[in-house]
Amino acid sequence: MKSLPMRLAGLAATGFTWLLVLAVTFPLLWMLGTAFKRPTELFAKPPTFFPHAPTLQNFVDVLEQTKFTIYATNSLIVATVTTLFVLVVATLGAHAMVSFKLMGRHVVARALLLCYMLPTTAVLIPIYLMIAGLGLANSLSGLIVAYTSLTLPFALWLMRAFFAGIPPEIEAAALIDGASRLRAFVDVVLPQALPGIVTTGVFSFLICWNEYLYSLVMINDDRTRTLPTGIMGTLVNGYAIEWGMVMAAATMMSVPLLLVFLFLQRYVVQGFGAGAVKG
Repeated sequence: MKSLPMRLAGLAATGFTWLLVLAVTFPLLWMLGTAFKRPTELFAKPPTFFPHAPTLQNFVDVLEQTKFTIYATNSLIVATVTTLFVLVVATLGAHAMVSFKLMGRHVVARALLLCYMLPTTAVLIPIYLMIAGLGLANSLSGLIVAYTSLTLPFALWLMRAFFAGIPPEIEAAALIDGASRLRAFVDVVLPQALPGIVTTGVFSFLICWNEYLYSLVMINDDRTRTLPTGIMGTLVNGYAIEWGMVMAAATMMSVPLLLVFLFLQRYVVQGFGAGAVKG
């Protein structure tokens, strides 16, 4: 049997964990409850946590009074294309950094980590000037290039940890059996790295879907805005803030992310376990 101090320590750890869970989930629950409240209940005193008379009117108003579908389509295009491009480059680059004895590969890896640690505001203006010089300013293509530069260092560093956890003997055995380098990579290495690829893709998509600052600076046309800037520009202004509609829009923005985690959570968990072995 466990001693009394060990039991108390276990109870304290459990209580602290539930406090953290409550602190993280409270804003999400408040957002969800506010999205279904009527205008008269939004500013009631004392405030109510759950709506007494739930309504879908806030969701209807968002769809009717804003360009939510256009913003959502733009966000989906930018996030999906950026994630696919980043995954291709990060997968090939991380495999090369781990498998080939390249001169200075450890320096490159640390440089990638340094790039990821830089504040996004520090490189915002240079990236914007380069995109404007390419003639891609105020376009989804330019935003994809910007998001790629923002996401790729993180993806490369993460994928490097996953590939480092794959035994090199697996690929070596395929090469000995007569497979080409490309065939061994596609048939042997990639299936082993699939949880890491999915995990990196999920977090890359999450970064692009929620990004606000780059989209705010680089997109001026309302038809090419993404969800964060489009909703903020429409529902939040100097005169009034439509809190019910804002929370309804935020709830709808969260649905794709919840679906991604719901269907890919098995790979994400496996990826975390694989990436924690080496790196």
